[in-house]
Amino acid sequence: MKKIISLILLTITIFTLAFSSPALAADTINGAKIFSANCAACHAGGRNLVQANKSLNKNDLEKYNMYSLEAIISQVTNGKAAMPAFKGRLKPEQISDVSAYVLEQADQGWKR
Repeated sequence: MKKIISLILLTITIFTLAFSSPALAADTINGAKIFSANCAACHAGGRNLVQANKSLNKNDLEKYNMYSLEAIISQVTNGKAAMPAFKGRLKPEQISDVSAYVLEQADQGWKR
């Protein structure tokens, strides 16, 4: 009986670990500082001074398939069109923090 219970608990643990997503450990307070220092010149208040139709507002992010942490991290890391790549300039955790901040602000309508 103990072996069966142990086997069941082991199976549940393995299943949980295999199919759970990693916790989001991004620091949006730090992300706000990074955004202010690196992004606000072109994206103050979630706007886009280079291409106004591609703002950081939720509707635009959704429209251009950018409304996910993974998509924003990729854009910040690699750049695209007029946006420079921040890989090498920012550490990966800084990119995660600023990306989480952008997503958080998009959800809040850039009221901060």
